[in-house]
Order: sequence, then structure tokens, then C-alpha cells
Amino acid sequence: MTPSAIVAPDLGSSPEGWNEPDGRGVVGWQTMISGDTTPTDALTCGLATVAPGGFLALHRHEPAEIYLVHEGEGIVTIDGVEHRVKKGDCVYIPSMAEHGCRQAGEGAFRFFYVFPRDAFSDVIYLFSGAKGGEAG
Repeated sequence: MTPSAIVAPDLGSSPEGWNEPDGRGVVGWQTMISGDTTPTDALTCGLATVAPGGFLALHRHEPAEIYLVHEGEGIVTIDGVEHRVKKGDCVYIPSMAEHGCRQAGEGAFRFFYVFPRDAFSDVIYLFSGAKGGEAG
């Protein structure tokens, strides 16, 4: 069965996330398209928010990922190389590349993320230094 078209609004908030300054990070997100919650397949996407002082710890996952910076500035580290990014920049993260990000500049750093997976729960995060995986 072919999925129906949908429109997922930006809620302007991050109902999901982690507040783990000594762990996975201090980051929120709104999953917008995911087979877990929407009648869709093949792609999962949403908006992540990294508030001032926040970060997403270094991690890996099997699917490649794309970030499109929606607001603010951040530093995205990919395989040990830091990239300063700003609104409008697009970042490609290869499969299993170690990466993470942190807020930089003024205000929140928000980015739209995309995975080529049916559901967000299909993305297994492997945090650097961690023994096991943690589902998104």
C-alpha cells in the first residue's frame, strides 16, 4: 500500500530529547515523519534543537544522515573534524561516521535531520565509549 501524503507542522518545541550533561547530551527534538507515528515509509525526519550550552554527544549509527541548519549556528564534528555551520548550510554524515554537535553563536541551534529509514526507532545510536546501543 502506498503511503498518503502528510503535512507535519513545526511545533516550535522539542517534545523528545535528552538532558544528560554527562552522557548523550542536552538536546531536544521533534520527530515529524516516522513510520512509528505517521503513515509513511523509507524516510524519517524531524527538527532538533540545541539550546545555548547544549550538545549532542559523539555517536555513530548505520544509516547516513543529513542536517539542514534551520536556525542559529553550531559546530558539527564529523570523524574528529569540526565544521562551523549556520542557517542554510547542509551537512552530509556518512554511515558509521563518528559525529556530534554543539550550539555556537547566539540563540538556539536548530537543524532538520533526515534518515533513510522507515522509522526513528530503526536508528540505533552508538555513543562513543558506550558498550551498547540506544535507540533514537
